[in-house]
Amino acid sequence: MEELYDQYKALLFTLAYQLTGSVADAEDVVQDVFFKAYEVHVERLEEPKAYLCKMVTNRCLNLQKSARKRREIYVGPWLPEPIRTPQEDTIETTVVHRDLLSYAMLVLLERLTPTERAVFVLREALGFDYTEIAELLDKREANCRKLMSRAKSKIGLSEEETVETETVELEWVSRFLTSLEQGNLDLMLSLLTEDVMLVSDGGGKVKALKRSIQTRDHVARVLLIGIGNIAAHYQENLQIDVTPLNGETGIVLRSGDEPIAALFVQLRGGKFARIYIVQNPDKLTRV
Repeated sequence: MEELYDQYKALLFTLAYQLTGSVADAEDVVQDVFFKAYEVHVERLEEPKAYLCKMVTNRCLNLQKSARKRREIYVGPWLPEPIRTPQEDTIETTVVHRDLLSYAMLVLLERLTPTERAVFVLREALGFDYTEIAELLDKREANCRKLMSRAKSKIGLSEEETVETETVELEWVSRFLTSLEQGNLDLMLSLLTEDVMLVSDGGGKVKALKRSIQTRDHVARVLLIGIGNIAAHYQENLQIDVTPLNGETGIVLRSGDEPIAALFVQLRGGKFARIYIVQNPDKLTRV
């Protein structure tokens, strides 16, 4: 069983994290699944990968029911918890980046039902075929295909499209940071799409936007004013780092060793189309 843990813990964590959007929940699910798996004789595990993935998926589906109720009373928008990658001596270290959906896609997955999300993650992120997914979810293959079709429709993908994201190059991040540091409105406007959206998650713990905002001019001004206020508050103690988060380029604001916010940007046509800012301190422990 220890060998199975070493072999599959990365896969199972990746699966659980993408089904829940929470590192803490994902870690608890993986530990709980292996604790229960210890009661099963190894000889009975003819296909341990399928068995363990099924246990993780079922556990996450149950968690999602209670999570949805909690999010109904959550203050402001809810965003997934970011993780720093790579990170030493934690289970996150072994997350396989090719199996990790982009942060922007994790946000979109919140539109799905738990079962639709499970089908989507198993298919798009982990590459399971529909026969395997049907066995994991105890559903017919045709039903799983319908669930996948419905999930793609909800997040704006056609039947034929696969999940692809534009790589956020360091050059774009540097220009973005320059516009913030200089308070350069024209430069900021040049980086944003006309319909750019800004989403901030403070969870009621810190001052943050209580709803998403849209349009280039509005987003640019809110960013410049907001970051300017943060800089004025923390003064010399404020640090802005470009950091690998969720397998992509992220930005972390810190005061000393304390993270203040984590930023993700999504590109479309070479410009920023979505900006996500996680400010809830409970979600910044992994950055």
